[in-house]
Amino acid sequence: MSQYHNPIVLQRADPWLLKYNGHYYFTGSHPEYDRIILRKADRINDLQHAEEQILWRKHDSGPMSRYIWAPELHRIGGAWYIYFAAAEDDFGSHDLPTHRMYVLENTNEDPCSDHWVEKGQIHTPIDSFSLDATTDVIDGVQYLIWAQKDPEIEGNSNLYIARMENPWTLASEPVMLSKPEYDWECIDFMVNEGPAVLRHDGKIYVTYSASGTGVPYAVGMLTAQESDDLLNPRSWSKSKEPVFKTCEANNQYGPGHNCFTVSEDDSQDVIVYHARNYTHIEGDPLFDPNRHARVGVVLWADNGPDFGEPAPDDRWTPKTGEILSPSGDTY
Repeated sequence: MSQYHNPIVLQRADPWLLKYNGHYYFTGSHPEYDRIILRKADRINDLQHAEEQILWRKHDSGPMSRYIWAPELHRIGGAWYIYFAAAEDDFGSHDLPTHRMYVLENTNEDPCSDHWVEKGQIHTPIDSFSLDATTDVIDGVQYLIWAQKDPEIEGNSNLYIARMENPWTLASEPVMLSKPEYDWECIDFMVNEGPAVLRHDGKIYVTYSASGTGVPYAVGMLTAQESDDLLNPRSWSKSKEPVFKTCEANNQYGPGHNCFTVSEDDSQDVIVYHARNYTHIEGDPLFDPNRHARVGVVLWADNGPDFGEPAPDDRWTPKTGEILSPSGDTY
């Protein structure tokens, strides 16, 4: 069994970790929310000290000039794609920030190269706050799953799924898979966001995060048979309780916005997530930099995945409010 040391990357929230051709590629939200970064390593434990490259920076003005959130790197049809959310206006001018979903493409074999091209916004039937796009190709069909605000539904965001015509264009009407409805999904904010896909033994599991980004943040799960119609909401069942949450005994608070990868020997599924190791936050939790990227091994039971508890830290972490440079030194 692989032994991992947490955190795997300091001060990178909304982590995304992809294994491809024996290498791990890591990206996540930078605490300044102004860039998209990428790291490459052969071992998960080596990611913190891997060189961090800046692949793209926010625009000076316009729709992609604020709050670059939650980039994900995907390999689709022989090309690389990065899905991310960006806004135009600052907080305070709207009930919700003006985030929409965008796509970058790179046809070079190396995602660390500088061949990234903007493919534009992913347009949805409702032009509203939308973010956290993730994608998977299942039986030859590419699906997009994301979070979006429906003005007719109470809360900040629900989860939707649609087929794709190409990696930046929807091919079907969005179908709502989940909305905030249980008490644990509605603490501070009514939120379903950050979907991630895990497949095992003919089933598809979609995890997601709910509630405010502080201590209440937790992970829920949707389940469907891979052979079912994934665009039919009745194909999906939803956990009534969180499947991954704060563990006070391990000093891990608000775990969430996870993704999945596999171990170095491909024998284990691995959950990747962010969490803090303290509860006192000055100001908005969103702007506290110490949501560090962490991992845990997924165990499998007859009724599905067991994510256990977020493991305690066994590596140094910065002090409250301390912001680090990519090399690990303070600014």
